[in-house]
Amino acid sequence: MSLAKEAWRRLRKSWTATLALWTLVVLATLAVLTPLLPLQPPRRVETDRSFAAPTLASPEVPLLPSDASPDERTAALAEGFGRLDPVNELMLRTRANVFGSWSIPSICGTDKLGRDVLSRLFWGGRVSLTVGLVAALVSLVIGVTYGAVSAYAGGWIDNLMMRLVDVMYSVPFIFVVIFLITILNAEGIKEVLERDYGVNRMVIFFFLVGAIYWLTMARVVRGQVLSLRNEPFVEAARAMGASHGRILRHHIIPNLWSVVIVYLTLTIPRVMLFEAFLSFLGLGVEPPDVSWGLLANEGIQAITPIRIYWWLVAYPGLALGVTLLALNFLGDGLRDALDPRMKNR
Repeated sequence: MSLAKEAWRRLRKSWTATLALWTLVVLATLAVLTPLLPLQPPRRVETDRSFAAPTLASPEVPLLPSDASPDERTAALAEGFGRLDPVNELMLRTRANVFGSWSIPSICGTDKLGRDVLSRLFWGGRVSLTVGLVAALVSLVIGVTYGAVSAYAGGWIDNLMMRLVDVMYSVPFIFVVIFLITILNAEGIKEVLERDYGVNRMVIFFFLVGAIYWLTMARVVRGQVLSLRNEPFVEAARAMGASHGRILRHHIIPNLWSVVIVYLTLTIPRVMLFEAFLSFLGLGVEPPDVSWGLLANEGIQAITPIRIYWWLVAYPGLALGVTLLALNFLGDGLRDALDPRMKNR
C-alpha cells in the first residue's frame, strides 16, 4: 500500500475528519455552482421587504415574467447578479431555462434593502472561500520556496534570510495591509490599475493577504529541510551528479508535503478570519461585492436597542464558523493520518 493510500485509510477512520472533509466538499461545490441554484438575485433591491424575517412564503413579485424568452430571462436575472464572466453567465442562463421564475423563498430573511440573505450568503461564500484558498496558496508558494532555499543553502545565506524573516515578524502587518488597501482605494490608482494593467482591487487584495502569511510557513519548511538535507537519499542524489535544483524539487520538497498540507489547512482559516476582520472594518470586500465578513458587518450595523435583526448576524456567522471548524478538524485529522508514528494507533 502506498503512503497516500495508507494516509487516506487512516483519515477515513476519523469520523470528525471525514465529516469535515465532506462538509468542505459540499460547501465548495455549492459555491462553484451558485449561479445554477434557484436563488433570488443578490443585488435585487426591494425596499418594501426591508428587514423581513425568515419565511417560507414565495416572493410576491415574480422573479421573471412568465412569457419571457430565454434571452429575456437571462437578461432579467443578470440585472440582479451584476457583471458576470462567460462561465457564470452560461450557468445563469441554464438556471433560467430550468427553474424559470421560481426561486427559493427568503428562508434566511432580507437585509435593510430587501435583498435576500440566503442568496447573498451563497455569493459571499464564493468570495470568502476564494480569498482563503488563493491567499493560502500564495503563502504556500512563497513560504516553501523561501524556507527550502534558505535551509538547503545553509551558512551565511541561511542566517541572512532568517534574519530577514525575524525583521518582518516585528512589522505589524495589520497596519501595513490597512495602509496599502487605503492607497489602493484611491480613485486615481484604482482606475490606473484596472485600465492599464487589467487588475482590479480584489485580485490585489487576494495576493496581498497571502503575502503576509508565508513567514511561519518558511520557518516550518526550513526546519524540515534542515533535517532532510543530510539524509542518505539526498547524499546518493548528490553522488549521482544531481543539481541542487533537482535535489530540492524531486527529493526534498516531496517529503515536505505532509507537513505543508497540514499547515495549509490551518492557514486557510486564519486568512478567512483576517478577510472577515478587514471586511468588518470596511477595508476588505467592497459593495456591491459581498463576503461573509461584510454580511456580518452589515448585520451589526442594523442592530439597534429597539429591534434586533438576528438573522443578519446569525447566518453569516454560522456559515463562517462551520467552515472554519471543518477546516480545523480536517487539519487535525490530516496531521494524524500523515504522521508515520500514528500508523499502528
